[in-house]
Amino acid sequence: MFTLAFPGQGSQQPGMGRFLFDNFKIAQETFEEGSEALKQDMKKLCFEGSEADLALTENTQPALLLVSTATQKVLRQEFAVKVAAAAGHSIGEYAALVAAGVTRFDDSLRAVRTRGQAMQSAVPVGQGGMVAVLGLEPEQIETLCAYAVKNSGFAPLSAANFNSPGQIVISGSQKAINWLKDNFKPEVIFAEAPKRAKLIPLSVSAPFHCEMMKPAEDKMREVLTAMEFNTAAFPIIQNFHAKAETEGKVLRENLIRQVSAPVRWTQSMEVLKALGHANVIECGAGKVVQGLLKKIDPDFFKVMTTTNMEDIKTIEEFLKASSH
Repeated sequence: MFTLAFPGQGSQQPGMGRFLFDNFKIAQETFEEGSEALKQDMKKLCFEGSEADLALTENTQPALLLVSTATQKVLRQEFAVKVAAAAGHSIGEYAALVAAGVTRFDDSLRAVRTRGQAMQSAVPVGQGGMVAVLGLEPEQIETLCAYAVKNSGFAPLSAANFNSPGQIVISGSQKAINWLKDNFKPEVIFAEAPKRAKLIPLSVSAPFHCEMMKPAEDKMREVLTAMEFNTAAFPIIQNFHAKAETEGKVLRENLIRQVSAPVRWTQSMEVLKALGHANVIECGAGKVVQGLLKKIDPDFFKVMTTTNMEDIKTIEEFLKASSH
């Protein structure tokens, strides 16, 4: 039994999903269905789109959902991969819900395109940003954000992604972020200065997962309330509160609130560990999830990726070996 983990924004890359399309009929059908649902040539976007095309949030989100869905369908239909649980990083949670039969694929694609547009238009370009903070604990992040808001006079600024121990992303007012970059002195901010703390500004188009996303959350409440949410075929560990859920109503509400709340990825993976689920397949583009799980607990988690045919062969061999 595997946990399927679905990547989030930042994992997209030109050419993603092409090897699946070239090798598996079910992947071809998934791409056709995706293009039909969005009235847009998704093959062209994923296979030939530039990094800039794919970085536009309203393109990124459907493209990631499409490739993640094609991947899980190939694994489950062609290789009979059995699923114990699922989780998705931010936009990846939509792919987890599709995999568990909670929402329909076509509805979900349209929803995430709207989500991308709503998140982009919630904050005028240049007014918000995100910064990865390395080397701080969650409570130090709270102190840091409160310090920046108080001393810069600009708000909001808060934790957006708890990605792995020592890697937390903060999100909010670009002015507060600029002030923090110029005035980041750990020995002044903290009673006990951390040994190595570092700020890395992220090139994102909006300040995701903070209260500036409230207009996008309101829009997604409209969209997702109109959609059908079924009981999940297996538990989904949700970003909003890092708990495993199966009930449609609960899954929907947490998915809505996720837009402006932090992604509790580290906490979610601790829940997975507590459930004893060590075998994870990163379903979709890139290897970001694998990298995060290495930081969270490299001894416990065994993560396989799905970026090329060799990866798929590795999974196939693992399945053969474990079935004997």
